Amino acid sequence: MPEFSGLSAGQARAAKWSAYRRAAGMIARGLMRRPFFGTAGGPLFLGRRVRITNPSFIRYAGRLVIEDGVELQGLSKNGIVFGSGVSIGAGTAIRPSSYYGGEAGEGLRVGDRSSFATGCFIGCSGSIVIGDDVMLGPGVRVFSENHVFADPGATIKSQGVQRGAVTIGDDCWIGSGVTITSGVTIGRGVVIGSGSVVTRDIPDFSIAAGSPAKVIRTRATSTGGDGGGNV
Repeated sequence: MPEFSGLSAGQARAAKWSAYRRAAGMIARGLMRRPFFGTAGGPLFLGRRVRITNPSFIRYAGRLVIEDGVELQGLSKNGIVFGSGVSIGAGTAIRPSSYYGGEAGEGLRVGDRSSFATGCFIGCSGSIVIGDDVMLGPGVRVFSENHVFADPGATIKSQGVQRGAVTIGDDCWIGSGVTITSGVTIGRGVVIGSGSVVTRDIPDFSIAAGSPAKVIRTRATSTGGDGGGNV
């Protein structure tokens, strides 16, 4: 049962019933769509106006929450694979492939208990791997390909793309509005400050910020160290 602290008893009861009604609707919609997934390892909570294409390419290990207005495209070489307890925030788009033909993308793998806040964009035409317990803030953008523009005598569009890979380790916090470009590996336990543009690898347990993002300090590992801060 959800708990809402800081409210009166009446307000808390109303909030609980509202949460229950929303959850019931999401479960009902999920029950209708769940059989079409490649593998469904637990309950599917599905919001309103969710667009899912090629669901047979999508697999999940445990409870999956997909909030309102999400666009989730499954078509990809390695599929879209979610662990258990993953949540995808409202308005997020996950796109491995074009809707209009061409080579299929590589796909996405997300570990247990990781979450996407509202309005994220995950362009997984190249491989993207996200670990366990990762939090992506609102409006995070991850790209695993770049446009080729070496020939000034040809249009950029005609020169195609170069695919790469992105890896985000376990237990990372990616702040709101961060952009992560192709070819980047973010280590375990990393914090990336809001609005940063990550163009190079970030080592384990670092705090990085800026455009391009640079390590500004290392997280304390001893008991009682600096464990907080804003990003």
